[in-house]
Amino acid sequence: MTRIILLDGGLGQEINKRSSRDKAHPLWSVKVMEEEPEVIVAVHTDFIDAGARTLSTNNYTASITRLKRHGVLDQFQHIHNQAIDLLEQAIAKADVARNDVTIAGCLMPLAASYVAKAAHDYDQSYDEYCKIIEAQLSGVDVFLVETISNITEARAAIDALKAYDQKTHIGLTMSDDMSNTLRSGERLDEAVDQLTTAGADALMVNCSFPEVVDKAIPSLAKSGLPFGGYANGFTSIESLAPGTTVDSLSARTDLTPESYSDHVMRWIDGGATIVGGCCEISPQHISHIAQRLTHSGYHIVKLV
Repeated sequence: MTRIILLDGGLGQEINKRSSRDKAHPLWSVKVMEEEPEVIVAVHTDFIDAGARTLSTNNYTASITRLKRHGVLDQFQHIHNQAIDLLEQAIAKADVARNDVTIAGCLMPLAASYVAKAAHDYDQSYDEYCKIIEAQLSGVDVFLVETISNITEARAAIDALKAYDQKTHIGLTMSDDMSNTLRSGERLDEAVDQLTTAGADALMVNCSFPEVVDKAIPSLAKSGLPFGGYANGFTSIESLAPGTTVDSLSARTDLTPESYSDHVMRWIDGGATIVGGCCEISPQHISHIAQRLTHSGYHIVKLV
C-alpha cells in the first residue's frame, strides 16, 4: 500500500477568514493569534479532523526581518512558543493521538512572499534561519521550508537545518506563467539540481497555481527524492508587494474540493508522496483529498 503524507491546507487564509478583524494586518494570522488564539486552535482542529496528519505552526510571518519591520521583534520567542502551544492544544482537542500527528515548524521566506528581489543574501538568510530554528527546535517534530522564491534562500535554509541535524523539506514557489521557473526566474530544473546536491531530503512546489504544480511534477520526480506539492487557490498574487496584506488578493471560484483533488491525484499518479494545500485550500478541500486517497487504497501518514 502506497503511503501518502497529507499536509494541512491554507492555515493563514483560513484563520484570517474566521477572525473578527475587518482588515488583515501585515503580520497576517500572527496578529490574529495575539487577539483571538481560539481561532487558531479551531482551524488547526478542523484540518486534523479533515485528515491532515502533518500540521504547520502558525508563524509564517514571524521572521526576524518582518517582526523588526513592524516593531514587535521583542515578541519573537513568544510568538513561536504560542504557535507551537496552540497547535498542541488543537491536537489534544482533536480525535487523534499525539503520536499520529507531526508538528512541522514553519521556515518562511524571510522578507516577503513571492518577491525574490526582496530576499536577503546567503549569509544573512543563514543567520536568520538559524535563529528561527533555535526558537522552535524544542517544540516541533520536523521543519517545513515553505514558499521559497529563489535558490539562494533555499540553500541557506538547507544549510541552517543541517547545522542543527534536522531534515530538509523544501517548498518552492513558482511563476504563474507556466514557464517552470521559480519566481526569481531561475529554472526549476536548475533549482532541483542545486538543492539535491545541497542535501535536500524532499522537494515540493507550494503556494503556486495547481496547474503550475502539474507542470513541475516531472522535474521534481527527476530528483530521486521524495517530492510533492501543495498549491494555492488565488486568482493572482501580482498585487501583493512587500508590506501589503492579503486583502488585495482574491480566491478562484473554480477550485472546488473536487477539482483541487483532481490535481492532487494527478501529482500522486506522477509519483508525488507529499500533498496538501496552501492559501485558500480549506479543511473541506483536505477532507475530500483524504477521502479520495482512502478510497483509492492509499495509506495516509505523517511527515517524519
